[in-house]
Amino acid sequence: MTVAFLTRKRRRAAVALGAVSAGLLVLSACDKPTPIATVTVGSKSVSSEAACYNDGDPIKESQIPACLNKKAEKSITVDTDDKVRFGVDPEIADNGWTIFLGGQAAEPEPYKKTYRSIPASAFFSSQTGEPTNQTQVTIVENTGKTVTGIWHFDLKKKS
Repeated sequence: MTVAFLTRKRRRAAVALGAVSAGLLVLSACDKPTPIATVTVGSKSVSSEAACYNDGDPIKESQIPACLNKKAEKSITVDTDDKVRFGVDPEIADNGWTIFLGGQAAEPEPYKKTYRSIPASAFFSSQTGEPTNQTQVTIVENTGKTVTGIWHFDLKKKS
């Protein structure tokens, strides 16, 4: 009886050791997550990892147009009277970030703080002046010369 008990104990220990080893192996194979960008309207927020990111190194120029044209996976509904708050991880702010609308830069210089607030009404007119009901906003991490990350969000106008 004692022999069977020790064997069962050893078996459990071997299984536990194997499970821990497998868990560590899986964790070591994981990629480091990309920095997060967040859009907040009122009490609702959506956060996203980058659509394109190269571990903080510049994205190849040939890849930037395709990255800018990717569709947003995260969306948030806004009223034109709301304030849209953008927040980025400190490492994004250290490099600088710019808001793009429809694939085009909406501001001349990269912003260097982790948080900013913009009236929602600024996002709901097209380049032709026609009102729109949906806008893709892209946050681009850049130094002014190189692009290192791209995040997409859809702003949907409340009906």
